Amino acid sequence: MLAVSVQPMVGYIVPIILVVCILIILAMGYVKAPPDRAFIISGLKKEPKILIGRAGIRVPFFERMDKLYLGQMTVDIKTEQSVPTTDFINVNVDAVAKVRIDPTTEGIRLAAKNFLNKTPDQISMDLQDSLQGNMREIIGTLTLKSINTDRDSFSDQVMEKASKDMKKLGIEIVSCNIQNVTDENGLIKDLGADNTAKIKKDASIARAQAERDVAIAQAEANKASNDARVLSETEIAEKNNELAIKKAELQQISDTKKAMADAAYKIQEQEQQKVIQTATVNAQIAKAEREAELRKQEVLVKQQALEAEINKKADADRYAVEQAAAAALAKRQRDAEAKKYEAEQEATAKKYEAEQDALARKAQAEAKKYESEQEALAKKAQAEANKYSMEQEAAGIQARGEAEAEAIRAKGMAEAEAMEKKADAYQKYNRAAVAEMLIDVLPEIAGKIAEPLTQIDKITIIGGGSSDTGVGDVAGNVPAIMTKLFEAMKETVGIDLAEIVKADTYDAKVTRNLNISGVSDVENKIEHIFDEEKEPKDEGN
Repeated sequence: MLAVSVQPMVGYIVPIILVVCILIILAMGYVKAPPDRAFIISGLKKEPKILIGRAGIRVPFFERMDKLYLGQMTVDIKTEQSVPTTDFINVNVDAVAKVRIDPTTEGIRLAAKNFLNKTPDQISMDLQDSLQGNMREIIGTLTLKSINTDRDSFSDQVMEKASKDMKKLGIEIVSCNIQNVTDENGLIKDLGADNTAKIKKDASIARAQAERDVAIAQAEANKASNDARVLSETEIAEKNNELAIKKAELQQISDTKKAMADAAYKIQEQEQQKVIQTATVNAQIAKAEREAELRKQEVLVKQQALEAEINKKADADRYAVEQAAAAALAKRQRDAEAKKYEAEQEATAKKYEAEQDALARKAQAEAKKYESEQEALAKKAQAEANKYSMEQEAAGIQARGEAEAEAIRAKGMAEAEAMEKKADAYQKYNRAAVAEMLIDVLPEIAGKIAEPLTQIDKITIIGGGSSDTGVGDVAGNVPAIMTKLFEAMKETVGIDLAEIVKADTYDAKVTRNLNISGVSDVENKIEHIFDEEKEPKDEGN
């Protein structure tokens, strides 16, 4: 039953493992390209697959993925050396070009052969030389004046010339702007001074012409005012003359009617006193009416004359004021236009000077930046050289230390081996050898004891009555010292030299009953000493 239940589980596990493996492979190969980069997948197909702003699958271990930057890049174009124009004037031009990879399939294919996996700065550096060469060629075909006055045409020519070379690399030139144009002899500044002088001259001429026009307008206004005044006075005189004539006519009519009334009075005086009185009264009434009408007419004539005089004078004054106001307005307008023109020209000149100063400061800042970068590179190179020297010195010190340590170790091993062999040799010594060694050193011990006697130059012996001389006493000191030395050695280290010497006598050889005390102890002590000398070596090993 167990075998029957296990087989179906195995049948399920294998497909699950395969599916998991496939999912892992797909997860490892899943890539997603941003909009400003192209992911180029190559390996299995003849033509590589290009991904821009979308996702794709890369088969791990069989395909590789490379990146190509598609964003806009800035290329600083400068003529590092002066370039002569067609009028043989050396100029330096500073321009900035905006470029990008041609977004077409052909452009990306060409750019991938030249700029794959490179940063924008690296691509800009690769394009800088080509763009500089194109700009130098265009400068050689233009004059200094055309370069300064028509910069748009100059930049268009540079773009047109460079586009042919850039297209072969898969690069598209977006824009090209001329930043600054300078020459070695200051001719551009002189041209600017000449133009400034011409502008000031034109402004002065315009101001003089405006003043002349104002004077002419003022004179014309004065003439028109005088003509209006004369005309007004003439009309007033004519009106006065007409008034006098009208008065005379009215007086004549009045006189005629008075005579007719007098004659009618005289004619009717005889006919009827009442009619005469009535006619007289009527005549008086008519006269009074005529006189009132005359006075009324005189008042009207005077009023009309006065109104005419006032109106004419007011019209003349108004005309004169209008002409003066128009002349003043024209003068102010011309003055304002002249001042505005001068201000615009001064502002243009100041703006040009400010631009020139800004460009000069920019060039100076770039020069300082270049110097600091060169100094930093020099310091970095010096630091690397110092680091390399110190590393070499450290390596030499390490090698020398290792050699010295190896020499010390070899010397120690040699000394240890010598001590070990010496210890082995001492361990092999028997009692006879020990005795022989001790006997061999006895003459040396006696010589050391007698050595002070050799330093005695002269001995004065003051002796008594004994038969022995003083020399014997001196010579007898040596055996006594030797005896004391034997006793001291026996007490300290347990070696009895006297017994060892007697062991070689005939009696000792015959009886063979002589016990050499101390020899075995000496052997044990020698073995113990060399065992202690060997222990540090064994511990070190």
